[in-house]
Amino acid sequence: MSHATEKKTDQKKTKQPMWDGTKPWHALRSRITAGDAEGVHEVLEFLTPGQVARAMTRLDGEETQALLTLLEPEEAADLVEELPDAQGADIIEELPANQAAAIVDEMDSDQRVDLLGEMDQDDAEAILSAMDPEEAEDARHLLEYEEDSVGGAMVSEFLSYPQDTPVADVLAAIQENAEHYSDEDLLYVYVESGRGTLIGVARLRDLVLSRAGLTLQDIMIVNPVYVLADMKLEELGHLFDRYTFRDVPVTNADGKLVGVARRGDVEEALGEAQERNFLRFTGIVGGEELRSMPVYERATRRLAWLGPNLVLSFAAAIVILLFEDTITTFGSVLVLFIPVIGNMCGCTGNQAVAVSIREMALGLVQPSDFMRVWLKELPVGLVNGCILGTAIGGAAFALGHFFPDKAPPILGLFIGAAFLVNTVISVSLGGLIPLFLRMLGLDPALGSPPLLTTLSDMIGLLLMFGMVYFANEFGWLA
Repeated sequence: MSHATEKKTDQKKTKQPMWDGTKPWHALRSRITAGDAEGVHEVLEFLTPGQVARAMTRLDGEETQALLTLLEPEEAADLVEELPDAQGADIIEELPANQAAAIVDEMDSDQRVDLLGEMDQDDAEAILSAMDPEEAEDARHLLEYEEDSVGGAMVSEFLSYPQDTPVADVLAAIQENAEHYSDEDLLYVYVESGRGTLIGVARLRDLVLSRAGLTLQDIMIVNPVYVLADMKLEELGHLFDRYTFRDVPVTNADGKLVGVARRGDVEEALGEAQERNFLRFTGIVGGEELRSMPVYERATRRLAWLGPNLVLSFAAAIVILLFEDTITTFGSVLVLFIPVIGNMCGCTGNQAVAVSIREMALGLVQPSDFMRVWLKELPVGLVNGCILGTAIGGAAFALGHFFPDKAPPILGLFIGAAFLVNTVISVSLGGLIPLFLRMLGLDPALGSPPLLTTLSDMIGLLLMFGMVYFANEFGWLA
């Protein structure tokens, strides 16, 4: 959300709406139908961002387009910025390119890029072609950066001047454009060398309080902290944790200023990245999903993950056919422990997956650190495997004791041992699979859960049925 929108949100709570008792989307719908632009403003004035997003999901496509038509482009941009990016993109895509471009032109550069990045490539290009050429060029440049890089979260709105610029000239330029800067959180003026590289930062308060006749070079802070545009957002997040900076200048590899990273924007981007990882980890692929999206789009996105999982699940289930005689002999007890072993080993493995993905994001491990990761996971798997294996084996022993006609109590020894070994294998796989997928250039958050589940289920069933089979063959279960 832009700073201007934040200010407007605070102002929404100063008085009570005149339409109390009516749901916001009903109030909006009636005013849209009547073409009442002033009434639409009245409703929106009292809604929080969450209420706006909810109300927009209750309007159909024609009503949404009519609503944006009743607003000025700047007002429509503020409204869209209050919505989740995926929801805002769906709404903007339905507008004619010229109308959409007028709205997108009014957005902050980072919000604009987030919105365009959620659209289909053809729709985004149509809007870019209709936008102001300078704004469109800036947006195309920002879209080139990776989503998880500093460049993908920075803004391109900043003030910079050569080092020999008189302070009086800078202040005069700011005053002349006061209306333009009124919605900006202007704190710094950046100072460039004659070659255009960043060499200093001048605080706004120092500009205002400086003596007559001074230049930016006289009052600037030399050798300022800066970051490169291709730096990972996680690294910049750590920098903001160490320092109290509100903004950090962003340069390219040549030292030329290309943008500014704002603390609030970076924190928001990191939060969104964590949400995306969570969605991928749970099988939501292809970006954010909202229930206001078309059913076909949502269904196909989910099937893209469910389909391969179905194939992998069949592969794991085939193991059961290999031990048909063993299951026939000890069926009721073994069948009881199939879901227990599958679920518990999947859980222990997914814990290791989560740690590996997190450590890779923090830069603590690289895809080549197989041996180090395995040696760290091995003792954890042994400890938990012994404890949980003893518990599960004890439960099987108790069942055999109370129901000897179903299976002998000693069966619990082999079930517990199978669980112990499979726990060690599961945590090892959970730690290593994300590194292997990253080495192949694949998304570990998306690919690790189905691979781990299939392998741990197959190995767990093989171990349990196999141990019971050989124990029975050697007469230990007689």
